[in-house]
Amino acid sequence: MATSCKHLCARTRQPGSVPTSGDVVDLDLGVPEGREAGFLHPAVLVTAQRVLDATPSVAHIVPLTTTIRRFDSEIVIDPDPANGLQEASAAQCQHLRAVSPSRIAATRGNVGPAVVAQLRETIAVLLDLPG
Repeated sequence: MATSCKHLCARTRQPGSVPTSGDVVDLDLGVPEGREAGFLHPAVLVTAQRVLDATPSVAHIVPLTTTIRRFDSEIVIDPDPANGLQEASAAQCQHLRAVSPSRIAATRGNVGPAVVAQLRETIAVLLDLPG
């Protein structure tokens, strides 16, 4: 889903400001290998807020795709004014990545705490973390 950010992305905060957990961001993931997400791509920021407040050198993101496959490792997020998505998107928890915050080109909106909790629960299952 490589798209031009200047047409679809509405910046909701000033460049350089502290990102918020649950933000829907557009970032450059580079050239993909295999089935990785790549290029300019929307994603949800899932790093804990207390970590983001400390200005980390990496942030954890879950890429989004408009190809809905209904995998157990994906959470479907419907578009709404708060999250800034244009169409239903699947959060691909199986593609959790650590990226430099400098890769964030724009912030579209925020998915809210309920969706962030779903994403983190799915990630915990994928990583076999105690629940």
